[in-house]
Amino acid sequence: MSESIPISEAKKMKSGVNVEAEVIGKGDPRTVNLKSGSGTVDVCDATIANGDGTEENQMKLTLWGDDIKAVNVGDKVVIENGYTNEFRGEVSLTKGKFGKMTVKP
Repeated sequence: MSESIPISEAKKMKSGVNVEAEVIGKGDPRTVNLKSGSGTVDVCDATIANGDGTEENQMKLTLWGDDIKAVNVGDKVVIENGYTNEFRGEVSLTKGKFGKMTVKP
């Protein structure tokens, strides 16, 4: 794996994000329509933190499908080659199609 970076740095990146962090919160799953119009998928937002755990070192992690059940509060997650996007002024991280997520309970 490439070097993990602080969340404060990851927030400034768009792609190729490598982060190791602890899951400090997890919301309820919700069902959303796929952009392609070909069905629905479950999505859930978790909050991750690394470094000193300050707000600057916290970020939303968007979990899709089977990843929702794989991640729990207190787990360590390693995201490799993830990407970020911004929605309503908040930056969130996802593993995306080409990234990888490893969960360490």
